[in-house]
Amino acid sequence: MIFRPTYTIDSIYNLDINALKNMGIKAIFSDLDNTLLAWNNFETDDSLQKLERRLADADIKLIVISNNSSERISKVLDVYRIEFTARARKPLPIGINKAIAKYNLNKSDVLMVGDQLLTDIVAGNLAGVRTVLVKPLVETDKWNTRINRCVEKFIFFVFRFTNPIKFEEHLK
Repeated sequence: MIFRPTYTIDSIYNLDINALKNMGIKAIFSDLDNTLLAWNNFETDDSLQKLERRLADADIKLIVISNNSSERISKVLDVYRIEFTARARKPLPIGINKAIAKYNLNKSDVLMVGDQLLTDIVAGNLAGVRTVLVKPLVETDKWNTRINRCVEKFIFFVFRFTNPIKFEEHLK
């Protein structure tokens, strides 16, 4: 199903490097807002820096795939030297496919991580990569994301009767 993530974990910061290596992952594609940083945070964060270092030490690239503008993403990521694709147009797979080609990756090399079913998970599933849904870092959202959250509540409700989504601490 297009809305069903491959995995669900509490936070991107709980990614287990050994599990990623065993899965053959070479790149983590991540949403920015409410996945890596709170949507209203423009400051650096030690957790993000530590995650990027852990991944880099394991030869796994962290690449942000965001619908935000280059200016917004640069304000946050330039200090980390994390590469990104802006204006990704999620839920379309355009930004993900562009990054796969740019970094010469196979779809099996990639995990797409995000906090929204309707953008991040749908885009990853349409692109044919494994997806990871995480809990949003903060409970507030930009106005346009609030609309998606209402639809997500309905999808989670339907999943409750078929195959409930349960968040784990780590990938399983």
